[in-house]
Amino acid sequence: MGLNCYLPGNMILIDAYGWGDLLLGVVVGAIKPPQRMLLERRIPTSAFQPPNFANKKYLETAKKIADEIVAVMQPDRETCFKICSEYVLSGVIPHLQAKGFKVQKVESTGELNLLVEDAYLRWCVESGVPRDLLKDKRRFWVFLDWVAENPRVREGLAKTGWASWESKWRSEIYKRHNAEFHPSSGDAGNSQTTL
Repeated sequence: MGLNCYLPGNMILIDAYGWGDLLLGVVVGAIKPPQRMLLERRIPTSAFQPPNFANKKYLETAKKIADEIVAVMQPDRETCFKICSEYVLSGVIPHLQAKGFKVQKVESTGELNLLVEDAYLRWCVESGVPRDLLKDKRRFWVFLDWVAENPRVREGLAKTGWASWESKWRSEIYKRHNAEFHPSSGDAGNSQTTL
């Protein structure tokens, strides 16, 4: 991280969105100012489900996306990559440094963060999530309720690799589903398998 990273000039910003959201995977986006064209790629939901989540497949996928960003945006050796401090991008920093690029970890990428969030929300809509459920930034409970409406189908859209999913949230969605749609069946849904 030389002084050149702090001076104006060639730079590529990289950010990600979706890590803390219950549904889908993560969108990684990059821009090369002053151009506003967004290169957007998705780390698939399957990377956040067993056994891939425990194996941190999402970190490997993020590195592959970084390689694609390099191939598309054609940075020179003076280009500084400014990468958001999202955990899912943590392997990208040493990966690009090992390739000889200047890299700076940043807390915020400004406008890029909003563009990547919009890309994640579009993915949600494409996957069937009603747009009105996406208004609030605190979506965990909203997403949990949405999955509980049809858990046998929608559980496949969740980050089921989280330890809390198997220990708590999976039984919670079936309990909510049974209470709402099958009040007399109790907790029978807990034994159902995922699709």
